[in-house]
Amino acid sequence: MHSPAIAIARTPLVAVYGTLKRGLRNHHWLNGADFVGTDVLTGVTLFDLGPYPGARLERSMGVEIEVFRVDAAGLKDLDVLEDYRVRRPASGTYDRVVHATAFGPAWLYLYNRDVAGCPVIREGGWQPRQSVI
Repeated sequence: MHSPAIAIARTPLVAVYGTLKRGLRNHHWLNGADFVGTDVLTGVTLFDLGPYPGARLERSMGVEIEVFRVDAAGLKDLDVLEDYRVRRPASGTYDRVVHATAFGPAWLYLYNRDVAGCPVIREGGWQPRQSVI
């Protein structure tokens, strides 16, 4: 039997909850990735950071995610976008951990910075703010 980290290395799944979701501004980073489906995670809470959200491993009523299958090159690209530092994860903007989803274990980017004063999303999903002209 393989551990989740080994299994995911063969067919990496990534769970996204912010600007990488379909129809949002950074979804192009997932060009070539296969959309697997949507899920709701109750072990994750989102924080509205303004232009994007950050996730923390905290209980919630359920936050919405989308799951994609990416190749190794796609995962490396996402690491660059999310400022994930393989050798020193705590020093980057995000850390990357394996989290259970309805489709199996998936990589999930967790926010490393301070979230004090940020609006909390414990149910539903993050929505980009509308620009006022």
